Amino acid sequence: MCGIVGAVAQRNIVSVLIEGLRRLEYRGYDSCGVAVLAGGEPHRARSVSRVADLDAQVGEARLEGVTGIAHTRWATHGAPVTDNAHPIFSRDAVALVHNGIIENFESLREVLRGKGYEFVTQTDTEVIAHLIHSLYRGSLYDAVCEAVKQLHGAYAIAVVHKNEPNTVVGARQGSPLVVGLGAGENFLASDALALAGSTERFVFLEEGDVTELTLGGVRIRDREGRDAEREVRTVHAYGGAVELGPYRHFMQKEIFEQPRAIADTVPQTDTFDAPLFGDAAEAAFREIDSLLILACGTSHYSGLTAKYWLESIAKIPTQVEIASEYRYRDSVPNPKALVVVISQSGETADTLAALKHAQKLGHRHTLSICNVSTSAMVRLTEMAFLTRAGQEIGVASTKAFTTQLVALFSLAVTLGKLRGHVDAAAEADYVKHLRHLPAALNSVLALEPQIIAWSEEFSRKENALFLGRGMHYPIALEGALKLKEISYIHAEAYPAGELKHGPLALVTEAMPVVTVAPNDALLEKLKSNIQEVRARGGQLYVFADADTRIVNGEGIHVIRMPEHYGMLSPILHVVPLQLLAYHTACARGTDVDKPRNLAKSVTVE
Repeated sequence: MCGIVGAVAQRNIVSVLIEGLRRLEYRGYDSCGVAVLAGGEPHRARSVSRVADLDAQVGEARLEGVTGIAHTRWATHGAPVTDNAHPIFSRDAVALVHNGIIENFESLREVLRGKGYEFVTQTDTEVIAHLIHSLYRGSLYDAVCEAVKQLHGAYAIAVVHKNEPNTVVGARQGSPLVVGLGAGENFLASDALALAGSTERFVFLEEGDVTELTLGGVRIRDREGRDAEREVRTVHAYGGAVELGPYRHFMQKEIFEQPRAIADTVPQTDTFDAPLFGDAAEAAFREIDSLLILACGTSHYSGLTAKYWLESIAKIPTQVEIASEYRYRDSVPNPKALVVVISQSGETADTLAALKHAQKLGHRHTLSICNVSTSAMVRLTEMAFLTRAGQEIGVASTKAFTTQLVALFSLAVTLGKLRGHVDAAAEADYVKHLRHLPAALNSVLALEPQIIAWSEEFSRKENALFLGRGMHYPIALEGALKLKEISYIHAEAYPAGELKHGPLALVTEAMPVVTVAPNDALLEKLKSNIQEVRARGGQLYVFADADTRIVNGEGIHVIRMPEHYGMLSPILHVVPLQLLAYHTACARGTDVDKPRNLAKSVTVE
């Protein structure tokens, strides 16, 4: 979600701050701003447009400084208007940017009002700025350390004070923040990607850390106020990943990057063995008797798909829960269950909170499936499988989802082998099919011209139904999510067998019904569901395997998939749904990569 960049240097750092914001645009935002210390005062520029507009403002104002902070804001408290955009000032002395939500901001605001502070925004962030100002006694570092003790909720902050022109102070609790180390200059950001080109040496702050950045170095205190040492890591921040190249949008680029992303994620061994998931996996996998998968959004749908694989291939009971719901109900913990958390960023607040809750309940064995090796989620779990999707810029996830499916399928086969349900012949067959996936996906991507033709029709609709059966039902859910996310067409997905239990009432000739139709054991049942739609005058759009004998006709439009792919079929069938959503959104003229009200890395609950 929101993005932070900060810097202290012996050069004008405005271009570093603006470029950092550009690199964080993928996270989603509705306003942005930058503040620098110059001439003994903080100066800022803010915009409710894009970073490009902010850059133009900065140029016109000739904003320059050697110390500064910048921000992209995704609105939580207060509308996305200029007055609520960050950086937030306190009495023209403190400038602050903030990711997260302060849960006790109302009580703090009343206390600060009693001390004479005037509030001019609708944000919870203004409370932090005034609180730090009220505690300042000549050391910004000390003031921030005192202030964070009073904050309840999740936050990452970067703050400067006019009395300390070569200092930036940061703090984090429940929201990511990294320190970038340079020669005679130091940086702060919510993502290492923001600092690509400025440094490759990073310190990943831990929960409760407060850090002070000066020209001479970096200091860190832990949540107890003690001086702390943190590991310095070298991270090559993949700056090229943010280049659009010949594609119209990042989402289109990332859809077409899936063959390579999957080839990079597929295990490069000829066997599925526990060490693929970490050094602790061999012993842990032999102890577990079930799985609990926790995730949100698209990652939740990958977990729902994996449930079919895990119970079919590994014969192991699997429960899949929405992470944002899991920790707010009474559950029955099973210490022998493997808790699997799934997240593209590894910083998803709801999933991290669910993981910590599961650990408190006594779950010892935890596994993260994640695209970011340095994320909080990977650091918190006993085991990890890193997907190799590369940087995903579009808010609507594509290659992160399909690489998650590859990881989860690998987990199912590995557990199946350990439990005696996958013999050598079956293992070799799974290896062969996984390695052929990139070629099979290229054949699916070649269907794009036919999908574009459908998208012209879809762009005129306001509602759509998606149907799937068995392990393709979660794929229908994902297809509906993609369409609603970026085209703003209301779309819902159902198990096809549920049509007659309610959704059939919605079917008219004005309602497109998208159907995922693989040639599997449920095909004949699915054909009956298709006939139910046709009998009510509904318009069917079917992605059918070549040998399903489903043909074009009145009220039914068919695109033939190149081949049936057995257990891995969901990975192939989701790609045309991604393309349908993408081209429909293009036809409607929406902001594909940055859909309204949504953010990439959801770091608030």
